[in-house]
Amino acid sequence: MSDSADAESAGRIYDPDDDHPFPDEKLNRVLAFIDEDEEIQTYLEAQNVNAVDRMRYNDHGTKHIEIVRNRALCLYDLLKAGDVDFNGARQQDLAEEDESVIIALAATLHDVGHVVHRDEHVYYSIPLAADILDRILPEFYDVAEQVRVKGEVLHAILCHHTAENPLTTEAGVIRVADALDMESGRSRIPYEHGGRGINTLSSQAISRVSLQEGDTRPVMVEIAMTNAAGVYQVDNLLKAKLRGSGLEDEIRIVAVNTNENREQLVERIEL
Repeated sequence: MSDSADAESAGRIYDPDDDHPFPDEKLNRVLAFIDEDEEIQTYLEAQNVNAVDRMRYNDHGTKHIEIVRNRALCLYDLLKAGDVDFNGARQQDLAEEDESVIIALAATLHDVGHVVHRDEHVYYSIPLAADILDRILPEFYDVAEQVRVKGEVLHAILCHHTAENPLTTEAGVIRVADALDMESGRSRIPYEHGGRGINTLSSQAISRVSLQEGDTRPVMVEIAMTNAAGVYQVDNLLKAKLRGSGLEDEIRIVAVNTNENREQLVERIEL
């Protein structure tokens, strides 16, 4: 994602210097804890070494986490406004305010396993995230609530990049949000180092992603791409994440080729 991305494209933006960045008081306190925690912030930086520096893959570090978390929370807001049920916290007898906390924690920790290896990173993320959650959650929950929140966060992390389908709406949001970080800025480093794989080239073709209230579904995702290579990001990656997420009927995705200077092999695709 480019540095010029604004609030519309990134979702709702958390600003730690704002006394009331979100209407969710507990979420604000959890996010402030995350921002100030040296261990978590170091993990977010370190997890990019294997992915980008060693494997020339797209960004999986601090910026990726920020974008995924903001877009996950934006999806949450839009789905809640559309009366979509969030069953994860509810079925664990947790409070409604814990829905956004589960989403924020899962989005923050979903890629931490990259510090071990990019391949099968989800399965490394689970024990690492579990240890981090054991330190975070006592600050905000009693013992029984800690167990329930931890289980929901780990479920969402597991399902973001594996064959296991999400069993909760919260987990479905993480799975989809992970694929919504696709703009050209995400592949800048591997591209500058000569990377020309399909992930890099297709990301370079995406100029903007915006989330908004839909006309026929709660969420409308609009993707602007500058050439047909962007179809890979939309059709192969995002479509694959949306499939099995439980949110297939709640999210409409439209990708438009905005390049007017050359023949457009693909003008518009819709999922």
